[in-house]
Parts: sequence; C-alpha cells; structure tokens
Amino acid sequence: MHTRTFDVNGLRLEALTAGPASGELVILLHGFPESGDAWRQQLPALAGAGLHVLAPHQRGYAGSSKPVSVFDYRLHLLARDVLALADAAGAAKFSVVGHDWGGAIAWHLATLHADRLRHVVVLNGPHPGTVGLHSLRHPGQLLKGWYVAAFQLPLLPEMLLRADGFAVLRRAMEDSARPGAFDASLLQQYQAQWAQPHALGSMLNWYRALAFEPPTPAVPIDLPVTVLWGERDRFLDRGLADAALALCRHGELVPFPQATHWLHHEERDEVNRHLLKALA
Repeated sequence: MHTRTFDVNGLRLEALTAGPASGELVILLHGFPESGDAWRQQLPALAGAGLHVLAPHQRGYAGSSKPVSVFDYRLHLLARDVLALADAAGAAKFSVVGHDWGGAIAWHLATLHADRLRHVVVLNGPHPGTVGLHSLRHPGQLLKGWYVAAFQLPLLPEMLLRADGFAVLRRAMEDSARPGAFDASLLQQYQAQWAQPHALGSMLNWYRALAFEPPTPAVPIDLPVTVLWGERDRFLDRGLADAALALCRHGELVPFPQATHWLHHEERDEVNRHLLKALA
C-alpha cells in the first residue's frame, strides 16, 4: 500500500493504492470528515483478492487540492473526479464503494454513468435524489440532519469545529460510534489533515454546494448494487436505504443491526467479507 498523486480535472488528487495494476479497478470513496485513510482496513483485503484498489483523498481533503469556490464542490464535479481517476488508471470499467458522501457520489455515478461501472457498494450513504422526499415524509430525518443546515452558515461552522483542537468534530465522531471504533492514531491523522490550510472550509463546501445543483434523478438503476447499512446510524434513517434500493433492479441490502454510521470501522471483517462477495 502506498500513496500516489494523480493530476485530474486541473487538480492534484492523492490516493492510497494497493493491489496489482492488472487487477480490476475498485475505487473507495470516503465521507465527511474522513479521508482515503478511512479504508486502511479494507485496502489489504481487496488487494489480497487480486483487485487494483484506489482510495483517494477527494477534493478538499488531506493532501489533495482544495479549490476555494463553493461551486467547485458540486456533485457532478466530484463524480467527474472519480471517472478521471479511473481513466488515469487505464480502466474503462470499474467498481465503486462509497460511504456517507462517497455513497452519494456512488449513487450519482450509478445513475448517470452506469456504462463505466461494474458493481456498486454503498455503506450508509443516501441517494441524493431520494433524500428530499424521504425527509418530507419522515421529519425525524430532518432533525437528524440539522447539521446540514448549520453548515450553510459562513465562517461560524469553521470556527466552532476548529476550536480546542477540533474537539467538537472528534467528539461527534466518537460519540456516534461504538466505543473503540476509531484507532487513536487514525483520529490524530485526521486532526492533522483538518488543520491544513483551507481544509475545513473545503470539506464544508461539499454541503454548501448542495444549493447550487439539482439532485441526482431518482430513476431505475440496472447495475448490481449492494447496500451495507449500520442500523444505529445517528445521522441517517434506515428508510433512506430502502428508498434508494427501491430504484435498483438488482439491489441487495445487508443490515448491520449493532453497527452505527461508521460500520467499516466497527465491523471490519464482516464488511470486508461482503465487499469481496459483492465485487467478486
């Protein structure tokens, strides 16, 4: 496993890479507020199965480029980065695995760029085209997602999240996960990444850009899709998984009753087993 830098779409994107270059490509997409390092427990398992794996630090995160404009974080541009990474790796087709925001990008790709994909696996990530209607029908999801509205404010969220060595951000992760889910060294690594110039504002711009792009169409998806869902998610209703899967003609739901939003940290072996099963 090593780090490689890709020049794509006018940006420099760092990615953790593992596995033989001749293997089928799998791109792992992290969510907020993690980075490609979120997948360190999955990379060896997938590479050991002969897959060529990329886990990029997506734009705005860690060592990757951090555009200043909020318009540079619209969903279609984030998805275009993934396609460009696949092109740079020489893969006409690839599989995508996404968690949280990475899951939203995976759904977007499955909807609008299905011709490039083999398999899709989503871990606790909502389909952007179903969130609005689901939230209107289930006000509890609006309450769970209060932070999305709070992040729209200028500057104040950055100040609050940066205070006292990012204490609020660390607590939000640790308090919403099972005890011991996050290795202390990983959290220290995240904290160093959050402290980089423009990093926190860039990460929040993913949320702020939601107002400037229409949602992904909620249309049928013909690709094989596997959804792994931690049912004790403090941020996302289980109903969001059901709403997304209702669009899939070849979809499978794997519930994790004791897992939270951070199931790839809490249920590493089981998550790896289901990833290998889905991507085989």
